[in-house]
Amino acid sequence: MPGIWSKMAPGVGRMSAGAALNGMSGAAVLVWVAHFLRRYAERQRRAKALHNIDFCVAQTQPGAKKERAAVDAKFFGRLRRLLAILIPTPFCAPVGYVLLVAAVLVARTACDVWLIRNGTMIESSLIQRNRSGFLTHAWDYTRMMPIVSLVNNLLKYSLNQLQLNLRVRLTRHLYDQYMKGYTFYQMNNLDNRIQNADHLLTNDVNQFCQGLVDLYSNLSKPVLDIFLYVQRLSARLGREVPLYMIAYLVVSGLFLTNLRRPVGSMTVKEQKLEGEYRFVNSRLITNCEEVAFYQGSQREKVTLNSEFNKLVDHMKTLLHFKFSIGFVDNIIAKYLATLVGFFSVSLPFLSSVGPMALLTTGERQQRYYENGRMMVRLAESIGRLVLAGREMTRLSGFTVRISKLLEVLNDLNKGHYERTMLTPQTAVNGLKPSSSSSSLARPVMALDPKAGRVVLQDHLIRFEHVPLVTPNGDVLVEELNFEVRSGMNVLVCGPNGCGKSSLFRILGELWPVFGGTLTKPDRSQLFYIPQRPYMTLGTLRDQVIYPDTVEALRARGRSDDWLLQLLEEVQLGYIHERESGWDAVADWSDVLSGGEKQRVAMARLFYHRPQFAILDECTSAVSVDVEGSMYRYCREQGITLFTVSHRKSLWVHHEYYLQMDGRGAFVFKPITDGTDQFGS
Repeated sequence: MPGIWSKMAPGVGRMSAGAALNGMSGAAVLVWVAHFLRRYAERQRRAKALHNIDFCVAQTQPGAKKERAAVDAKFFGRLRRLLAILIPTPFCAPVGYVLLVAAVLVARTACDVWLIRNGTMIESSLIQRNRSGFLTHAWDYTRMMPIVSLVNNLLKYSLNQLQLNLRVRLTRHLYDQYMKGYTFYQMNNLDNRIQNADHLLTNDVNQFCQGLVDLYSNLSKPVLDIFLYVQRLSARLGREVPLYMIAYLVVSGLFLTNLRRPVGSMTVKEQKLEGEYRFVNSRLITNCEEVAFYQGSQREKVTLNSEFNKLVDHMKTLLHFKFSIGFVDNIIAKYLATLVGFFSVSLPFLSSVGPMALLTTGERQQRYYENGRMMVRLAESIGRLVLAGREMTRLSGFTVRISKLLEVLNDLNKGHYERTMLTPQTAVNGLKPSSSSSSLARPVMALDPKAGRVVLQDHLIRFEHVPLVTPNGDVLVEELNFEVRSGMNVLVCGPNGCGKSSLFRILGELWPVFGGTLTKPDRSQLFYIPQRPYMTLGTLRDQVIYPDTVEALRARGRSDDWLLQLLEEVQLGYIHERESGWDAVADWSDVLSGGEKQRVAMARLFYHRPQFAILDECTSAVSVDVEGSMYRYCREQGITLFTVSHRKSLWVHHEYYLQMDGRGAFVFKPITDGTDQFGS
C-alpha cells in the first residue's frame, strides 16, 4: 500500500518519520500544539482587557451585547432565516442550481467509480501482459476523457452560478432594506450597532455566499461518495469494514469541531478590523485637501499604521492558530483516516476464512487494488466531511455579521433605534442634568422615538412643545413652539451647536420627534440645500433633476429647453454649451466651482418647486446680486424658505427670524425695520 499512502500525501511516503519531524516525536508535537492553544487562549483574554480603542462606541460600554460566532443552535437558526431569503420558494433559480449541482455530483461520483474500475483493469492487463486487454481499456479511458472533463467543469460552472445567484438575491434584499426611506442615514447617525455598513454589504455578503456554496459542495459530494462506497464495500468486504470508518468519522468530527470553535469569533473580528482599516483609508481620501492644508500627513500616517497594525496582529494570531489546527486536522482527518482504512480493509484479506481465502493470489491482488482504491476514496470523503466543519465554523462568523445587519435594518424600518449614550443617563422619563461638573453641560433626555406625533398638512409647519434633542440625548431646546405658513420666509440664526441643523433634521424626518406635535407637509414638499451641494454621478441633466430620472422628467411633461431656462435663472446658461450639452458626463464635484455647484443646487430647487425649502448657507459662494435674483424667483414660484445665513443682505427677503442662543432659549419674531438681533 505505499502507493496509496503516496497518493494521499505526496512526498510523505518517501520521508522517514525522523527526517520529517527533525527528531521530534509525534507525542512531543501534540504536546507543543496543546501548549500553543493554551497560550493563545490566555492572549485572547489579555487582549480583551487591554484592547479598549474601538471605533464602535457601543462595544466599549458596560453591558454592550456581543454576538458570539460558533456552530451551535443559534448559528443554524440564523442560517435558516438567511436561507429563507436566498431560497424563498421551491421553484426559484437557486433551487435549480442546487439540483444541477447535485446531478453533476452524482455524475462525477459515477465517473470516479468507472475510473477506479478502468484503472484496475489497465493495471491487471499490464501485470498479466495482456496487450489486447490493455489497449481496449486504454481506448475506453480515451473515450471517457471528454465526458469526465465536461462533468468536472460543469460542476465548477454550476457552483459559481449558484454563488452568483445567491449573492445577487442577498445583496438586492439588503439594498431594499438599506435604501428604504432614510434607513441608510439612520444606520449611520441614529443607531451605532453597525459600523462600516459598506464593508458588510460588499465583502461580507460575497464571503458569506462563497462560504455557503463551498459548504454545500464539501458536504454533498463526500456524503454521496460515502453512501455509494459504503454500499459497494459492504457487499464485497462485509458491513464491519465501512462501519469502522463511519464510527471514526463521528468521533473525529466531534473532536475537530470543538477544537475549531474559536475560528468563528476570530473571523468576526477579522472582518471588523478589515472594515475599520478600509474606513480610515476612505476617510483620508474624502478629507485629503483639509489634511494637506494642515500638513497632517504624519498624523494620518500614525492613524493608518495603528489600524493596519491591529489588523496584522490579529492576522498573525489567526495564522498561528490555523497552523496549529491544520497540523491536528491533517493527522486526524487525512493520515489517521487513511490508517484506519488500511486496518479496516485488512480484516477480510488477512482472515483465514471467508471468500478472500478461496481466491488466487492474482485475483486477491486485483480485488485488493479495486477495493483498496474505494477505501482510499472513502477515507478521502470522510476526511473532507470532517474538514467541512472548518468551513462551517468560518461561515458562522459571516452568518453572525449578515444576521446582525438584517436585524438592525429591520429595527430601523420599524422605527426602533439603539444607540449607546456618550453622556450618563439614569432618568427614565423627562430630563436629568448631566453628571458633568460644568455649568454649561447640557441636560439629557431618555429617548422614546414614539413619544412625539407628526401630522401631515400642506402649506403649514408648526412645532408644538417639540423638544430639540440629538440622537445622543442632548437637549438643545426643551420645547420649541412656532408656526410658519406658506409665504412666511424665516431666517434662522444662532451660534454653532445651537440646534439649527437639528431643527432641519427633525423637520426632514431624518430624526424622530421625541415629544410634542409637529405639523408639516409630506416630505416630498420639503427640499434641503446644504452649503456644499451633492453632485450625483451621471450627466449634466442629472445634476439639475436629481433625484429624478430622465423618465420622471418626461413624465412631468418637461423638456431640456425648460431645464435650460432654469439654468438661465441662476445665470448658468453657459455651462450647457461649455460642457457640450445635457448628456455630458463628468466628475461634476471637480468640474464645477463652489459657486457653480451652489447655483446648480438652486436650479434643482426650481425644478422640484416644493412648498418649503431649507437653505443652509447655500449661497455663501454666490454674489449678492445673483443671490437676490434667486430669492426673488423663489417667491415668484411660491417656495417658502428657511434660510441659515448671517448675510444682512438677505433680511429683505424674509418676514420672520428664529434665533437660538445655544443655551436652550429661542426667539421667533417678525423682522421689522431696524431689527438687529441676530447673533453669530
